[in-house]
Amino acid sequence: MPARTGQTNDLFRATAAKDPSLVPLAERMRPRTVDEIVGQDHILGPNTLLREAIETDQVPSLIFWGPPGTGKTTLARVIAAATRAELVALSAVDSGIKDIREAVAQAQRRLAENRQRTLLFIDALLPHVERGTVTLIGATTENPSFEVNSALLSRCRVFALRPLEEADLALLIERALADKDRGLKAAFMARPEFLDHVAKHSSGDARRALSALEIAAARARAERRDVLEARDAEEALQQKTLLYDKSGDAHYDTISAFIKSLRGSDPDAAAYYLVRMLESGEEPRFLLRRMVIFAAEDIGNADPRALGVAVDALRAFELIGLPEGVLPMTQAAVFLASCPKSNSTLTTYSSARKAVLEHGPLAVPLKLRNAPTPLMKSMGYSGGYRYPHNFSGNYVPEDYLPDALRRERFYEPSGNGEEAAIRDRLTRWRRELEERRRAEEAETASVSSAARALDE
Repeated sequence: MPARTGQTNDLFRATAAKDPSLVPLAERMRPRTVDEIVGQDHILGPNTLLREAIETDQVPSLIFWGPPGTGKTTLARVIAAATRAELVALSAVDSGIKDIREAVAQAQRRLAENRQRTLLFIDALLPHVERGTVTLIGATTENPSFEVNSALLSRCRVFALRPLEEADLALLIERALADKDRGLKAAFMARPEFLDHVAKHSSGDARRALSALEIAAARARAERRDVLEARDAEEALQQKTLLYDKSGDAHYDTISAFIKSLRGSDPDAAAYYLVRMLESGEEPRFLLRRMVIFAAEDIGNADPRALGVAVDALRAFELIGLPEGVLPMTQAAVFLASCPKSNSTLTTYSSARKAVLEHGPLAVPLKLRNAPTPLMKSMGYSGGYRYPHNFSGNYVPEDYLPDALRRERFYEPSGNGEEAAIRDRLTRWRRELEERRRAEEAETASVSSAARALDE
C-alpha cells in the first residue's frame, strides 16, 4: 500500500515519544515549514514562483532536482502541510501497478468527497497528472532532461535544488544542538573548529551533516564530554582536517600551484594539488571552471580536444556530483597537464582587442556585407564576394579585415601539437594572399600611371 505522510509522521512521533534516540537526528530535525528550510533561497525566497505558489495554494506538478541531502523530500512534506493536501509517497523501486492504481483511486475519492487534493511523491504517472487527479511531486538526483519522460516533463515545473552552503549547514548543526524537542537538547557545545569541519566536508548534504553531528555527540557522550571538538568531526566524517582557508593564502597558493603544474605539463603534481583542494573542502565547480579556462588559455588549438574534455568534466560532475565526480575531474586534470601547450588564444584575443580599442568600429568591407534587398545590392553590398567553396581546396585568397587593418596578424600559431599543422596551413594561405595583394597593387599602380599619362 502507498505510504501516507500523515501515517508516517504519526509513527515517527510515537516512536520518538517512547525513545527519541531510535529516530535519526536528521529525521527529527526535518523542517516542518517553509521558514524552517535553510538554503534554497533561489526558489523559496520572497517573491519567487514556488514560494508564491505555496502561499496561494496554487502548487503545480513539480520535479525537484538536486543532490542528496538538499531537501527534496522535506520540501514535498512542507508543501503538503502548507496546502493541507494529502501527501502520498510511492517508491519507484518498490511500488507496483497495484499500488499506483490504489493511490489514484483514493485520490479520486478524496477529491470528489472532500475536495482535498493529493500530492503524489513519485516519478511518473502522466495520465493522472494530465487530468489533475493528482499533483505530482517528483524528486531526482539526476538531470530530469535525460531521466524523465519528455511528455511528463512538459507538464511539470522543474526546480533545481543546490547543495547547501557551509553557512547553511553550520546553522542546521547549531539548530540541532539547541533544539530541546527534536534535537540534542542543548546538552553539547560545539567548538568553531567542529562546525567548520562538518560544514566543509558534508558536500552540501544536510543529512550527512546532521548524521555526523549525531555520531560525534554519541562519541562525546561515551567519553562523558559535553564539548564537541574538531577530532570528533574528523572521526564522524572519517575526514582529516587539512590546512586550507578558502579565502586566505592557502587557497590562493594551492590553486596557483595547481594551474602552474598544469601549465608545466606535470600530471602528477596537478593530481596532487587537485586532490589536496578537494579533500580540504574546496568547491569542485570552482576547480572545474579553472580547468575550462586553462584549456582555452594555455592549450587552445595545440590540442583542440582539451576544451571539450574540460567542459565534459564539468557536465559529468553536474550529472553525478560527489563523491564519484572526482573521477572525471582527475581525468581532465591529467589530460590537460599532458597536452602540448600554446597561449595563442590569449595573445590573439589581446591583439584583436587592442586593435578594436585603438581603431574603433571600422567599416566592414562592402563585399562582406549582407545584401537582402535590391537597393543594398545596387549600393555594392556583397558585390565581388567570392564563395570559397566554389574554388579548389575550398579556399580563395581574400582580404576580410577592414582596409586599415588588412595586413594585421592577430593569430600566430605555435609550433606545438595540432598548431604546427595549423601554422603550416595558414603560412601557405597567407603567402597566396600576399601574392594576390601584390598583383592587385601592381595592377592598380599601372592603371593610375595610365590615367596620369592621359591627363598630361
